Amino acid sequence: MAKANALQAQLLKAGLVKKSQVSQVANQQAKARVDKHDPKAAAIAAEAELARIEAEKARLEKVERDRQIAAERNAERRANELRAQARQIIADKKVLAKGEAEYRFNDGEVIRTLLLTEAVRKQVIDAALVIVRDGEGYCLLPRVAAVQVRERAPELIVLDNAGRDYVEPSTGNAEDDAYYAQFQVPDDLVW
Repeated sequence: MAKANALQAQLLKAGLVKKSQVSQVANQQAKARVDKHDPKAAAIAAEAELARIEAEKARLEKVERDRQIAAERNAERRANELRAQARQIIADKKVLAKGEAEYRFNDGEVIRTLLLTEAVRKQVIDAALVIVRDGEGYCLLPRVAAVQVRERAPELIVLDNAGRDYVEPSTGNAEDDAYYAQFQVPDDLVW
């Protein structure tokens, strides 16, 4: 103890430490000696360490949860931006074609009708024009614009005849299928 005091006195004399620092170190050393021999103090210190570990774990979980929420918001915001771009393309590029000929198409489980001219109807059948959702209704887009819309919001494309493969329905009877195969059903059948 005397050596420690002599060392402290020398450090104070040399001006390397302040008196408050010396007393603080002495208090910490005294407390450490008491804690070493006191089981209650050791239990309290262990409890404090567990609480610190739990608090750090909770903080890390909150950071991870916040990161996930931010990622979801960013993804949702990006999807909304893409849908807005698709709607803008539709507004800029839509083809106005009102006519007397009815063109029927499926939108999911519902059959919808557009009134078109024969020339425009032929373009839809030949896949030069594509039917897309436009707000509550439908409109026609040129193929190039429809490709841009499909890249941003494919759910807005209702009917695109490009690459559509027709599969002959089967009656389940090979003889009947062979007989009916000789009759051609036109692709542009008006019904």
